[in-house]
Amino acid sequence: MHRAILILTNPPYYLLAYHQDRLIAAAAKFEWEGALNWLQQDVQGFEEFLDTSIPDRSKPWRLRIVVNSRGKARVEANPTASIDLMSLFIPSLHTNASLSIWRVYIDTQSTNPSDFTTHKTTARDDYTSARLRAGINSPTDLAEVLIVNPDGKIMEGSITTPYFLRDHMWITPPLSSGGNAGTTRRYALSQGFCLEHTISRDELVDGELCWLSNGVRGFIRGQVIAK
Repeated sequence: MHRAILILTNPPYYLLAYHQDRLIAAAAKFEWEGALNWLQQDVQGFEEFLDTSIPDRSKPWRLRIVVNSRGKARVEANPTASIDLMSLFIPSLHTNASLSIWRVYIDTQSTNPSDFTTHKTTARDDYTSARLRAGINSPTDLAEVLIVNPDGKIMEGSITTPYFLRDHMWITPPLSSGGNAGTTRRYALSQGFCLEHTISRDELVDGELCWLSNGVRGFIRGQVIAK
């Protein structure tokens, strides 16, 4: 099954077309024809399907979309805390000194890149294990762990895309390092916020500031903790 996480802000759905594209890419890679046929509906139809799962459109919701190989889909809607809507925009378009700073750890073990790290799926064991090794025991913890491939290159975060400042430019790991093509990553690249560049775990400095992003929280400030 494949999944995407969205946030509803009365309306619209945050980066909905990007989430749909991401699901389509996963279904195509795994040759799930039933899922692919269902996912290739127009965005309006996809939005109307999601609308049926929203209990109260005046409140924000976190949506988890799960599609099986036959193209049967379900949506899990969970209440989520309101966030500053400016956080949904790339950092170069807003300044928010009040943003909480997340602790950003570096995984102590490597993860082998695979189709399950390249695409968004329900196979999350590698990410869960990395979070536990970093001492992140709750999804509400303001903390992230960076996933590292066997070559010592940063792939991505367990639930976010990371961005690091190098030579006055924000950079994010290339897909060739093994991470997945996140929706906010695609958005940041399209807006010129960052460039793709390999990032070695050895070059990360304890205390350095970074940005993180995902489709639920938008853009988040982080600080590297190099144990």
